Amino acid sequence: MDAFPAFFPLAGAKIVIAGSGEGAEAKARLFDGSPARLVRVEDAQAYLPATYAGASLVFIASADDLFVQAAVTAARAARVPVNVVDRPPLCDFTTPAVIDRGEVVAAVGTGGASPMLATLLRNTIETRIPEGTGRIAALFRRMQDEVREALPELPRRRAFLRQALEGPAADAAVAGNMEAAEALLRRALSEDAPQPGRLQFVAGRGPADLITLRASRALASADVLVIPPDADPEIVGMARRDAERVAPEAATPDHLIDLGRQGLKVVSLITVMPQAEALRAYADSGLAVEVMLAAPQI
Repeated sequence: MDAFPAFFPLAGAKIVIAGSGEGAEAKARLFDGSPARLVRVEDAQAYLPATYAGASLVFIASADDLFVQAAVTAARAARVPVNVVDRPPLCDFTTPAVIDRGEVVAAVGTGGASPMLATLLRNTIETRIPEGTGRIAALFRRMQDEVREALPELPRRRAFLRQALEGPAADAAVAGNMEAAEALLRRALSEDAPQPGRLQFVAGRGPADLITLRASRALASADVLVIPPDADPEIVGMARRDAERVAPEAATPDHLIDLGRQGLKVVSLITVMPQAEALRAYADSGLAVEVMLAAPQI
């Protein structure tokens, strides 16, 4: 990863756009409908650090080199991140191609190397994110405290939310019926029961394009991960980054079974077959155990 993507909250934020022309207008359009306070500067005020004081982001767009250099110097004196249109060497950050669904925002960036590629990828992703997706996020934010109170254990709460995101409450939110969505989510919450844990073993030697879709989904939704040092890096890259990691030397059958009995979804990448004694222990544990090998080559 050559650049770290980050999202800046816009509620109450000050965004400064210095300069004029189509580049400045394009940056301004990024904030249409947002709660940010947009400040436009086209004159000598752009040369003063005070113009940028308290800003979250600064965008500078001008064909005038002297204007650009003076504005960049002033903005950096105010310690604000700067983006200069069409001048990557002067940028502290680049602007991605944005997919705006209200409370759900997706972005594709290429570090300024190929804005056209970012736009093409955005168009592809955009078709897969329904217009009402932001309302699902709004529903879960509105109900966040209720869900946390009802399900204080993180693994159980994650399992509930995964299921709810594909359930009738989410469908109602996408359709715009937020009252029904809240009622459906509350009913699902009242009917929720602890889910049994699961042990899943995924072929980890690679190549990554041979693992199955089911295996990639297991990696993406794991609560606990076991990753041996010789696992294929591309397969490791598919795993949930915030999942708990267990060192291979600590991943004994007893330990993994204990985690599973806590209701956790444990995914272990395997590069050698487990010993027969370990396989018997998993089979006798009473937990759901699944082994996902690589797809066969034709």
